Amino acid sequence: MSSDIIQFALYGALLTALAWPLGIYMAKVFSDERTFLTPVLQPVERLLLGVAGVDRNNAGQHWTRYALAALAFNLAGWVLLYAILRLQHLLPWNPEGMPPLSPDLAFNTAVSFVTNTNWQAYGGETTMSYFSQMVGLAVQNFVSAATGIAIGAAVIRGFFGRETRSLGNFWVDLTRSVLYVLLPLSILVGLALVWQGVPQNLTAHVDATTVEGARQTIAQGPAASQIAIKQLGTNGGGFFNANSAVPYENPTPLSNLIEMVSILLIPAAFCFMFGRMGRDMRQGVAIFATMLILFIGGLALTYAPEIQGNALFAEMPVDQSAGNMEGKEVRFGTGNSALWAAATTAASNGSVNSMHDSYTPLGMLAPMLQMQLGEIVFGGVGSGFYGMLLFVVLTVFLAGLMVGRTPEYLGKKIEAKEVKLSIIAFLVMPLGVLVFGAMAAMIPTALASLQDSGPHGLSEILYAYSSATGNNGSAFAGFNANVPYHNVMQGIAMLLGRYAFIVPMLAVAGSLAAKKTVPASSGTFPTHTPLFVTLLIAVILIIGGLTFFPALALGPIAEHFAMLSGQTF
Repeated sequence: MSSDIIQFALYGALLTALAWPLGIYMAKVFSDERTFLTPVLQPVERLLLGVAGVDRNNAGQHWTRYALAALAFNLAGWVLLYAILRLQHLLPWNPEGMPPLSPDLAFNTAVSFVTNTNWQAYGGETTMSYFSQMVGLAVQNFVSAATGIAIGAAVIRGFFGRETRSLGNFWVDLTRSVLYVLLPLSILVGLALVWQGVPQNLTAHVDATTVEGARQTIAQGPAASQIAIKQLGTNGGGFFNANSAVPYENPTPLSNLIEMVSILLIPAAFCFMFGRMGRDMRQGVAIFATMLILFIGGLALTYAPEIQGNALFAEMPVDQSAGNMEGKEVRFGTGNSALWAAATTAASNGSVNSMHDSYTPLGMLAPMLQMQLGEIVFGGVGSGFYGMLLFVVLTVFLAGLMVGRTPEYLGKKIEAKEVKLSIIAFLVMPLGVLVFGAMAAMIPTALASLQDSGPHGLSEILYAYSSATGNNGSAFAGFNANVPYHNVMQGIAMLLGRYAFIVPMLAVAGSLAAKKTVPASSGTFPTHTPLFVTLLIAVILIIGGLTFFPALALGPIAEHFAMLSGQTF
């Protein structure tokens, strides 16, 4: 256990040490300042924008135009990816002769990758051709992540802007997100993974003879390149069915560390990017501290039940000295499995190196709640940060009511318009999780997908629709999602979870950008102090608790008490 704690501390220190300079670098990129990559990449940027007819020197867009550009680009990406998946049997780089996806599965998958969810209702190596993996899915891994980064940058400009109608230009921000951030980092991580033994080829699957003499097909393909962007872009969609629990995706302890750091690297860097762009690093550090404290709490609540083991095995001759090892890789153990589970659900990543369906009920409670909060504990690239800013707006509003002053944040008055828009965004998660989950619990065709009955069956439903609406993408292994009902309904939940957050958040940023900056006074509530961090955490937990605790009480909490009494379902 002590070795696990040391690993957790080293992970947090490494993440912070890398995120700070990356955040400053990203701030320079989106403030149009010179970076060490500018001499190499600026000519490419100018060429791409010139071909697209975008003037990078006169590129301001009102929030409505920015939102429409993002929506149009994502719609075009969905149409193209859907066509690739439906026609993959006619396209090249398909040595295994993979057939086309069904209409409902193609709809679900296309929506999933365009919305940065990367929910997979299929087995990667048994469903997708190399063309679909590289030209279809990997491309969306880049541009869906770039969309989140671009919108995050636009929102930051809105919060710090002064009497302006411009949030920047979506096409410029999108291009810079790919060229200056995602591509360089993906090349570095991809090369590191190849070094560690992850395959990167276009060869056909290989037949091998196991130690027992059986025949086994070992999948091949361009895995390293997709794994790099799946982690850095908080995508999470695995090249192989069992994701990063497969030795080919995650062969060594070092590859495991690289992939875990990659999950939270860009989301954490956004905090420091925020402070640098606003020229007040204290504001970014306060948000980073909030996210880190919530992450540590989530990790503790995930790790503690897992290291204690499964209560149902207490009276059985089962060695649980290493904790609950069901569904976990021995090479990673309980500590690295719990750390990955906490990181992947804190971010909208969804990759796994262990099977979440095999966790103890309380061990899975925190990851499920992290998704239900809206993926704001670091969250997705860009999306996690602007989701956290919605909670900041609400917290500042409540603080203003407490002290009897008009709420202010960064010198901008928070008024009814901003609060109403924030509330609209807050309602997305309850709609997708509770309403869609309730429907799935009542419709026979939806219930047929469950592996278990009772509280664990409800947990399977809650987890699936929390993952979809939160744009996470991870899943309980026992839940059969590849049926028409869930493919369609989860696709709708993914769309709501992505775009019903983006549009209100851009509207809030546009409203704040147009306002005058009010000088701070003795009555201004400071938003960089430990008091504000404490209040922000309280607001997040109260909203999450009031919204989702009744459902969680009927699912994982009820299952926990049932297990203590020796009851199974």
